[in-house]
Amino acid sequence: MSTEPEWLVPASLDEALALRAERREGATVVAGGTFVGILVNSRLMAPEAYLSLQGVAGLDYIRADGDLRIGALTTHRAVELSPVVSAGWPALAHAFSVVASPRVRNQATVGGVLADADYASDPPSMFVALGARAVARSVRGEREVPVENVVTAPGRTSLARGEFVVAFRLPKPRPKSGDAYLRFIPRTEMDIAVVGCGVSLAFDDAGVCTHARVGLGAVAPTPLLVADAAKALIGTRVDDKALAALSAAASAACKPIDDKRGTIAYRIKVSGVLARRAATIALERARGRHG
Repeated sequence: MSTEPEWLVPASLDEALALRAERREGATVVAGGTFVGILVNSRLMAPEAYLSLQGVAGLDYIRADGDLRIGALTTHRAVELSPVVSAGWPALAHAFSVVASPRVRNQATVGGVLADADYASDPPSMFVALGARAVARSVRGEREVPVENVVTAPGRTSLARGEFVVAFRLPKPRPKSGDAYLRFIPRTEMDIAVVGCGVSLAFDDAGVCTHARVGLGAVAPTPLLVADAAKALIGTRVDDKALAALSAAASAACKPIDDKRGTIAYRIKVSGVLARRAATIALERARGRHG
């Protein structure tokens, strides 16, 4: 006879952290439950207990006072529709808007984006491009981790035992900056990315790129921060030569797999194409926003 898993439903973050420390990895954390539900229904996971965060207050918020802070229980839909996010970080709003369907986005949480450690998820590569940091907390205290350092392999993270991601912090947009997120999928909607690419750029008064970050998703076991792609743009006016170097660096960074959505060679090629297109959009947004 099978035993139903136990449900732990803390009413506060302190209680949740205490239960997490006590149960260690024995209880599967559930927030929106969209990804965990798929694994359980597919019989890829059989938790002995669930630790639900749905009753924990104070982790559902979007605040911008210079930096942008997003609570871990904020839904994808809330980020997508936030005028604050759209005004300062439009590519982030777009990255959340393309995930699955409105029904899923109304349930899925921002914290789950990293906790699930899904290499093909859309928002992480844009978080990486924007220099986002995850705020992790346990009974021992709080620390910040660059998003690109959180996921270590599909389904695995660098979070210590007993830690939750409780928020994300993104730096204030730089002057004369622009960003963009693009992805390629086989269908028009409701599909997993073959490649996802986020780009963030900033320029000086002379139109020279002074800052660049490029994030790639679905082309390696983890979201990638592609330093060589950024170096190809910094110090240039993001002209054709620089964009060609960016494209080559993005393709070179890929470590993809063959699957039904695309071959290794195809993903490598598409990565370079998307990086170039995203950088061009980011350049146009920087010019449009700041004249």
